[in-house]
Amino acid sequence: MPVLWTSRSVAAVRPPAPIPPLPEWRQVLWQGTELVMFLHFGVNTFTGREWGDGTEDPGIFNPQRLDAGQWAAVAKECGFGRLILTAKHHDGFCLWPSQYTEHCVASSPWKNGSGDVVAELELACRSNGLQMGLYLSPWDRHESSYGDSPSYNAHYIAQLRELMTEYGLLHEIWFDGACGEGPNGKRQEYVFDLYWALVRQLQPLACIFSDAGPDVRWIGNENGFAGETCWSMMDRSAVTIGQADVKLLNTGDINGPNWVPGECDVSIRDGWFWHAEQKPKSLQQLLDIYFKSVGRNGVLLLNVPPTPEGLLDDRDVARLREFKSALDDIFTVNLAREAQVTASHVRGAAAQYGPSGTIDDNPYGNWTVEANPQTYWAVDDSVRRCWIELDFAKEVEFNLLLVREPIRLGQRIEAYHWDIFKDNRWQTLVSGTTIGNKKMDPVPVGKASRLRLVSDNARA
Repeated sequence: MPVLWTSRSVAAVRPPAPIPPLPEWRQVLWQGTELVMFLHFGVNTFTGREWGDGTEDPGIFNPQRLDAGQWAAVAKECGFGRLILTAKHHDGFCLWPSQYTEHCVASSPWKNGSGDVVAELELACRSNGLQMGLYLSPWDRHESSYGDSPSYNAHYIAQLRELMTEYGLLHEIWFDGACGEGPNGKRQEYVFDLYWALVRQLQPLACIFSDAGPDVRWIGNENGFAGETCWSMMDRSAVTIGQADVKLLNTGDINGPNWVPGECDVSIRDGWFWHAEQKPKSLQQLLDIYFKSVGRNGVLLLNVPPTPEGLLDDRDVARLREFKSALDDIFTVNLAREAQVTASHVRGAAAQYGPSGTIDDNPYGNWTVEANPQTYWAVDDSVRRCWIELDFAKEVEFNLLLVREPIRLGQRIEAYHWDIFKDNRWQTLVSGTTIGNKKMDPVPVGKASRLRLVSDNARA
């Protein structure tokens, strides 16, 4: 939780030393986005399948009303800061006119073969002030060189280079470990280190997602749920892409030497591609996912698939607007702002450095990396157990508790609990383990005049 560091206090007391591993600046930017929209779109949209087999006729791809501007406008309106498009899924069909395959939009009737979905999304994101990301499936069920590892890797890297150089600034590149046999019956061996090196060279701002990072890890399921314990640290060398330990991905590793926070992917519908018979998840389901992703030190990657017309489904848009409205209602009032704040310890043990300014005005908002990254409560280096108390002087009603750590200094809290003062004694309301960038604890609606957040143990 934040405490105001005045210029006088900074001069008198050193801030806590960072405890590694620490996030890179692109990871801090990624974490601050909080909500990312995934766009699964391609030939599967027209065949009704989830995985194409690469034999699809490009002639079926013909979205008559494609409007990437609608995608971006809805994303912005509903609080999403980034969009990721399936530039190529496992079927190998490319949504841009790749010079390395005929299995792409250039061979389709859409815009008489002159269309480019990736370019239209880039323009829409730029016009709406949104970040853009791309997914390029390593598995390609159409490409004849797949399975001839050196040849296909050269092909894949060439297509990756096209995307990295022709579509402006990218903020996330999404890889998975999907792998199958090629036309020759051989299993392809990917060279992820080379793929990632190319991204670093050409798009240094972009976070790289895969099971093993290097920047962002898969959370281990497609339900959108991070673990109740969720460290941003992990040992990347312990992860085999495509065969990763899902429990490790879900919880992270307190002893991990690498900073690789978790991204929680889930679709607003049952499938990843659009199907007419499917309906969006309920508002309550989306809120539950939000609290178990963003509210557990993660980022929510919510798939919203365009229709065969090339538009977001009206039903999905309506649900997204409900979702945004509900979040706005939940976070309209920061009750902690009304409290008098005290603490068991303060860094430097001087009164003027106490927690009187500990509460930030805006704990919710996708457009800030932290509510105020310059303010936080800190204690002396030797202290591992401490508490901070909120005294409201009257009963207030609440059902959600939110706390954050300044992740630029590393992730510290191992265990904590919230106490409520009732019947003249402190009683535990809820307990937790990790906090990280943001931890939310929904609780039954209750009233209290005093609350206490206790750090039971910490790495530093």
